[in-house]
Amino acid sequence: MKRALVILALAACARGAPTPRDVDWPVTGGEPGNSRHSPLAQIDRTTVKRLRVAWIHHTGDASPSGGTQIQATPVVVHGVLYATSPTLQLLALRGDTGEELWRFDPWQGQRREIHANRGVAYWESPDASDRRVFVTAGRRLWAVDAASGKPVATFGHGGWADLADSLGRDVGGGYLIATSPGVVYRDLLIQGTRVSESEGAAPGHVRAFDVRTGRVRWTFHTIPRPGEHGAETWPEGAWSSAGGANSWPGMSLDTRRGVVFVPLGSATPDFYGGDRAGANLYANALVALDAATGRRLWHFQTVHHDVWDRDLPTAPNLVTLTRDGRRVDAAAQITKSGFVFVFDRETGRPLFPVEERPAPPSDLSGERTWPTQPIPVKPAPFARQSMTEADLTDLSPAAHDSALHRFRTLRHGGLFDPPSREGTVVLPGFDGGGEWGGAAVDRETGVLYVNASDVPWIAAMREVPAPATSTTARTGADVYAANCVACHKADRRGDGDRVPSLVGVGARLSTDQIQQVIRRGRGFMPAFPSLTDQETRAVAAYLLGATTDAGAASRSTRYRFAGYERWRGPDGYPAIKPPWGTLSAIDLNTGEYRWRIPLGEHAALTAKGIPPTGTEQYGGPIVTAGGLVFIAATMDEKIRAFDKDSGALLWEAPLPAAGYATPSTYAVGGRQYVVVAAGGGKLGTRSGDAYVAFALPE
Repeated sequence: MKRALVILALAACARGAPTPRDVDWPVTGGEPGNSRHSPLAQIDRTTVKRLRVAWIHHTGDASPSGGTQIQATPVVVHGVLYATSPTLQLLALRGDTGEELWRFDPWQGQRREIHANRGVAYWESPDASDRRVFVTAGRRLWAVDAASGKPVATFGHGGWADLADSLGRDVGGGYLIATSPGVVYRDLLIQGTRVSESEGAAPGHVRAFDVRTGRVRWTFHTIPRPGEHGAETWPEGAWSSAGGANSWPGMSLDTRRGVVFVPLGSATPDFYGGDRAGANLYANALVALDAATGRRLWHFQTVHHDVWDRDLPTAPNLVTLTRDGRRVDAAAQITKSGFVFVFDRETGRPLFPVEERPAPPSDLSGERTWPTQPIPVKPAPFARQSMTEADLTDLSPAAHDSALHRFRTLRHGGLFDPPSREGTVVLPGFDGGGEWGGAAVDRETGVLYVNASDVPWIAAMREVPAPATSTTARTGADVYAANCVACHKADRRGDGDRVPSLVGVGARLSTDQIQQVIRRGRGFMPAFPSLTDQETRAVAAYLLGATTDAGAASRSTRYRFAGYERWRGPDGYPAIKPPWGTLSAIDLNTGEYRWRIPLGEHAALTAKGIPPTGTEQYGGPIVTAGGLVFIAATMDEKIRAFDKDSGALLWEAPLPAAGYATPSTYAVGGRQYVVVAAGGGKLGTRSGDAYVAFALPE
């Protein structure tokens, strides 16, 4: 009966009737199918210009030195907003005032291992007597009473379940967290994980936890075991040691069919696959599973044998489309590469042709890239996938000359040019194209709204000579080069963003503390359990300026990634001509674009008379029945509303920090709100601790 009343309320709202008193945003994607579409229309094209801040809630735990973030999309149930803070504390706020009702600290006095969190999951029993919020922190999946904020003592180990449970092998102290909430199907919480992207990573198997007890009810092996479908796409025995193929971005659920759609990431290590010959199913695949049992129904692999870190970055959008005069239930999967794959939800058949096209081979010894890659014919990519000298920045002669000199030293053949010793242009960059902020789809029209970063990165590999004998000694510098340089760089200065400089680290940390960080990880840095104690001590000594033998070299990998590098010019701007960030509207019924615009601006460039360039971005859009697309995501610390039909900017407002998160919208007491996290902390921008809600004046 309750569900029927909600459906009637939503239908009335969609017809333009008065706004229902209460309309929830019960999952981070707005509804289980991850449409990020709301039927609310109180805020519309006419009224949006009157939007004002309704309330701001400061969590109080952002780092004063920067680097912390809030990437969470709040869920709102029964007028209460549930979200996380920069240190992953779980908050319950009144949806109409922002007043804090309770706060739960998942660390429970333990050492905080701060990492990204993009939201929580909510479940309630059929009679609503038992209501729970699920949040992850470190390896723990917590069940928290929605009314009191206390752990549910009967769940798992006194309130938490272990994310390492039922993986099929001991992963030791390896990096294993969850950045995105699971999806609830009946009495199951289907959960993915984030794992290390280097050697020794945990497998990314998907598990369903009992929402009442915390017990694992089923496991889907994303790296198949002998006898399972897909095992033939790996070297023999790989299942016992291979890692990755994990679902870190969340999932979508078809509640009527009882099917969960699981997007999966790449196999590890990300950039060299010499030890994992084959297509590597189910890495980089969208997999449809029976939500009750975990049985595979169909799959589609979007990248074969990935060496570009082309994880599927977000859950697909479920929508019903019109194709050849008939209605088809579809799943639209955006990618880091800028493609949109559109599938028949029932069969997995692409609704637009997908061609297997030749891809260039790698010239790294031992690497066997896949000879073809799948390319959807429609829609056209929503981000650039290659560049020529004509595309290089022309902001100034110095910037152009710098980019031209570098460009002529790099490989730049196109989308699937493999990483190389000289460096390969990766466009879109490692963070997309599409990213974890996801897309939104209008369930009434079938139009998809997707934002994109449109800037190049560089993928370079370093040769690691195989040891002459098994007793060849390595120094701490060798171990650092093999394991740390990808993020902290060869000069140990980090990236100026979330990766800190290690120059002078001895002034901040003792030898023991450095070793502890290496073993356990800290913040966004994963643990390195595959390093021996001798190797760990050697790295610590190297960072402190000493030289120590790290023991015998035993790694077989011959190439390692040289480090994440956004390709920027001496002026700090991307080495490619704008736009550097866009927002697009794509009609999924036809595969054609409705519009595309730059999203975001750099004030210093605008002041020089340069039209808005767009900016790199994190976070995504939502779309409403009021004819609006709301999105923050940009470096300029604004939230904006666009006309969904034309792309015209109708409203914008400043935020206390950049809104690197996807908004949500809901109604309490007949008033519609739009709320977004303003946590900043990426791309060199300041950190914040605010949730900001907007509404029309009362």
